[in-house]
Amino acid sequence: MTPRPRLVLVHGTRFSTTQWAGYDARIPAAELVPIDLPGHGAKVGQPFTTEAAFEAISEGIHRDRDPDDDRPVILAGHSLGGYLATGYAAAHPGELDALVILGATADPSGPFTALYRGFAKAVPVIGHERLAKLTNGVMRGLGARGETADNLPDGSAYAALPAAWAAVMDHAGPHLLHDVTCPVVLANGQFDQMRLHVTRYARAVERAPVEIVTIPRATHLMPTTHPAQVAEVLAHGVELGMEHHG
Repeated sequence: MTPRPRLVLVHGTRFSTTQWAGYDARIPAAELVPIDLPGHGAKVGQPFTTEAAFEAISEGIHRDRDPDDDRPVILAGHSLGGYLATGYAAAHPGELDALVILGATADPSGPFTALYRGFAKAVPVIGHERLAKLTNGVMRGLGARGETADNLPDGSAYAALPAAWAAVMDHAGPHLLHDVTCPVVLANGQFDQMRLHVTRYARAVERAPVEIVTIPRATHLMPTTHPAQVAEVLAHGVELGMEHHG
């Protein structure tokens, strides 16, 4: 049997591999490899750095792979994970067969920067668990159900937020897509504030095909509130990766 392409999934702020609970059943054509970023999930105690995040992504890409394993590799990330996946693709040209960016197309050099720096400073004042309770309540109100709702995270990963988003603010942006040579999918919810500069990101892709996808009635929390639609986007990314791989 031909091995399935590998789909490496990078979660958003505060989440972990559990963000992708149930997605394996929705995307049977691919081998799903969710990873934990530093400061999150199984790596809660690990300090967040961009280098450590890239190491975690690389480990997911190469985990248990034989030297002659030539399967397509598709990298997808949501929010923080989307920005990091973009950075990884820029730093490792030719390694990926497709890149799917979910809710990570607001240019950090814009006014959005002040909002997130301010939120990072407010986290210790408000409290990690209180913020987690409020955020999880919003997600349930927006449609998180079943296994997805059961796996909403606590506040433990908020400690990594200042360092993680400082890395995004300092290094991320559309320019990272200039030299990406694999197909790129830019997906956002219809009401996602992070879709603000999606056309700017699309124009930055100069050496590969690029698609823009908008999920109707979804917000930035779409992997949790609209898993079926997000799974369709990811499955499409897998198809593009297989075509690119040849």
